[in-house]
Amino acid sequence: MTSAPGMHDQIVHAATLLKAGGIVAFPTETVYGLGADISSSAAVRRIFEIKKRPADHPLIVHFGDASQLRRWARVIPDAAMALAERFWPGPLTLILPRARQVSEYVTGGQETVGLRVPNHPVALALLAELGEDRALAAPSANRFGHVSPTMAAHVHQELGDAVDMILDGGPCEIGLESTIVGFEGQTAIVLRPGGIPLASLAEALDGNVVLADGTRAQRVRVSGSLASHYAPATPLELLAGEALWQRALELRTRRLRVAVVSWSASSRERRAEMMDEKNILNVSMPADALQYGHRLYATLRNLDNDGFDRLLVETPPDDPAWLAVSDRLRRAAHAP
Repeated sequence: MTSAPGMHDQIVHAATLLKAGGIVAFPTETVYGLGADISSSAAVRRIFEIKKRPADHPLIVHFGDASQLRRWARVIPDAAMALAERFWPGPLTLILPRARQVSEYVTGGQETVGLRVPNHPVALALLAELGEDRALAAPSANRFGHVSPTMAAHVHQELGDAVDMILDGGPCEIGLESTIVGFEGQTAIVLRPGGIPLASLAEALDGNVVLADGTRAQRVRVSGSLASHYAPATPLELLAGEALWQRALELRTRRLRVAVVSWSASSRERRAEMMDEKNILNVSMPADALQYGHRLYATLRNLDNDGFDRLLVETPPDDPAWLAVSDRLRRAAHAP
């Protein structure tokens, strides 16, 4: 992917705004971020205000190169350095003890900070323009708890003039947030599944990786860790097999408009049977986890905008490759 004509001037302008305490939405390979210079406590507070985000919910710090890691983290385990060297730039966030110049406003009052080098030409150019002594606190560019944006139009639709500038870098390549990894000694703990699969982490660390259980997950607050998150405004239900279609028919008898989102081969026949059912829209998703993840948020946003009364989503496969998709759908379906 290359920057569009005129993008350089836009990036220079965006960097100027950020240095002056402004807020800029920018693309990454995962989702669009809402950026503020971490040295400006007023700008960081403004992010929380725009998103309506709880003050104790930490932000992820984005910077331009893995060589700058020691500027933002006080302690770096060998396992963390190995992952940074292997996966940065990329959809990996490392949870490490914060350096002194990372304020508690950014970390939600914690002594740890989430750190990442994004893999998008516009994001990297913006960070380079800011300079290696600066970094961006950047959660997803949407209201807290809502579906993350994967296109600039999503940001404009949801946040509008609350943002000083939106850099349009096209659709996000991955479409799901980064994998968040903490550490206990040299063991990597996956606190949120995301763009880096568990198997890839395990390969990089000779298998020394575990998925966080409830106890571990509660020790460190990280982005996207609440039970209810990534949720459309339309109520969403996760259902498997025939229960998905029976629920759709039940809701139809109540004269509710329903969208059924399915992926499996076993659902194809049922989709065909119900193509002409009034008040039921059938949406077919890829059976591949990466392709599904890429389309998920845009699909949920489109359905949310179409005025359905209920979204019924087929439960993803019980397979490690689907961990990130399953995590997002489970949280989206959780009633707050």
